[in-house]
Amino acid sequence: MKKIKYYYNTKTLRYEKLVVPFRIKLLRVLGLIAAALVTTFITIAIAFEYIDSPKEKFLKQRNEVLQQNYTLILKKINALQEQMVELEQRDNKVYREIFEAKPIPDSVRALSIQKQQGLQLVQSMSDKDLFNTISTSLQNLSNRIAVQNQSYETIGQLIQNKEQLLAATPSIQPVSNKDLTRLASGFGYRVDPIYKIGKMHAGLDFAAPQGTPIYATANGTIAVAEYSSGGYGNHIRINHGYGYETLYGHMVRLKAQVGEQVKRGQVIGWVGSTGKSTGPHCHYEVHKDGHPVDPIYFFYNDLTPDQYDRLLKLAAASNQSFD
Repeated sequence: MKKIKYYYNTKTLRYEKLVVPFRIKLLRVLGLIAAALVTTFITIAIAFEYIDSPKEKFLKQRNEVLQQNYTLILKKINALQEQMVELEQRDNKVYREIFEAKPIPDSVRALSIQKQQGLQLVQSMSDKDLFNTISTSLQNLSNRIAVQNQSYETIGQLIQNKEQLLAATPSIQPVSNKDLTRLASGFGYRVDPIYKIGKMHAGLDFAAPQGTPIYATANGTIAVAEYSSGGYGNHIRINHGYGYETLYGHMVRLKAQVGEQVKRGQVIGWVGSTGKSTGPHCHYEVHKDGHPVDPIYFFYNDLTPDQYDRLLKLAAASNQSFD
């Protein structure tokens, strides 16, 4: 039942029925509708701002997972890059300096190394951008690793060559001389035992009983094994490669033959006094690139520092040579 409203009319002093004009009713209805629309709009705006839809929640969760994975991958890539930098520095500053090889320029190591941007870019990246960024970083690392592998292969060859060079470098005395009593004459100008004048003595003389074994002082190939009546008598010349040759003179008998491969410490003959000689001894020479050098500097394998110092003093003494 419709409720009827009354009001007290002060002019007529009576209660009269309240009649609301249609215009007022329309304005009230329109105001109510406007208030409802505004309230709905505000509610929807607040909902869109602070309340995520299921799809947005899924996308945000996925984005968070991508950020976490990207962060982990970046950490791994940065760790690998730091390890690569350390390896490259060690390669340039240690290995290649040891073997006297030129360092590899950074431009060759990685032609397109780029610094990665911070994590603030992750949110604006699509899946494709993330994939491309990570792929680029991994490709850069792959390029650097490939270059580094080639470098280590080169270093391996240098090591092998260095081992061969060390094996081919004269480094022991040609006769057993543990007590250092057999060095009779040194390198340089010495008094010739026959002509009694100062002449260049291109080697060392080791006095020893006839028949004392003579050893090859480094690996090499016998280039000469013959007798020379006016000079070294029975003598052997060994080509060691890398510019090194050694000569062993005045042997009583030769053991090695031309073309034979010999090793350091292998017996190649025995001490004698053949050729131009005044007594049993081994005349020993070292040649580098065709020029005689003082053999005293090639005995580092079988002498202590004190023994070597003593041998240097003995070799420096001015005396008469045996040949």
